[in-house]
Amino acid sequence: MDTTLFFFFTGAYIFLFVWALVWQKSWNYMSFLYFVLLGLIYDNGIIALGKWVGSGALLENLSLWRFWTHAFFTPLLALFAWGAMAHAGVEWARKKIVFYGALLFTTVLIALELTLETVGLEIEAVREYGVLRYASAEEGSGPPIMVLLVLIPLFIAGVTLWKRIGWKWMLIGTIIMTIGSAIPIPIDSSAATNAFELILLTSLVLTKMHVERREHSSTLKT
Repeated sequence: MDTTLFFFFTGAYIFLFVWALVWQKSWNYMSFLYFVLLGLIYDNGIIALGKWVGSGALLENLSLWRFWTHAFFTPLLALFAWGAMAHAGVEWARKKIVFYGALLFTTVLIALELTLETVGLEIEAVREYGVLRYASAEEGSGPPIMVLLVLIPLFIAGVTLWKRIGWKWMLIGTIIMTIGSAIPIPIDSSAATNAFELILLTSLVLTKMHVERREHSSTLKT
């Protein structure tokens, strides 16, 4: 069952990637979202194909790249959050100190994830719910701290966009993802968290499209 779900997630992220690209109005800091989507396409795709690839060096090496792309791509959501506010016309977000703060925050998150979770990571084959994947050999004690920290700028941007332009979906997606990350879900599936990720990324793609369309319309009027 979970294999089917991971194939679904892979297809859903491919759809979001293409959809956002087709409707894109300009290349800007919100475009960092594409890297996150590519990382999730790869992540879910490797898990979905795991049992056909089989345990061994090939799947192990392919799986290691899942962790590396996560470490480098997911923190880019902080820059997406800044870009969404800046292009929505939030004046305080356009200040240089705020931009450099977002850049520093992103860099710290990448360094944190590399140091605590990725460099020197040992992984082992895990079979559960019909899925074969390689996961950390150390038992996790909760959601990665980087994931929780990157939700902070997303939450701030979500609240700001709601107040500034009446767009609430980024905030809703972030809240749902926060709840899904912080509270254990008693479901017999390894794909529960991935569902919350999909909700979040869908809200971010919609946010990107809405903000760019709004900015583009304002430019045409002036």
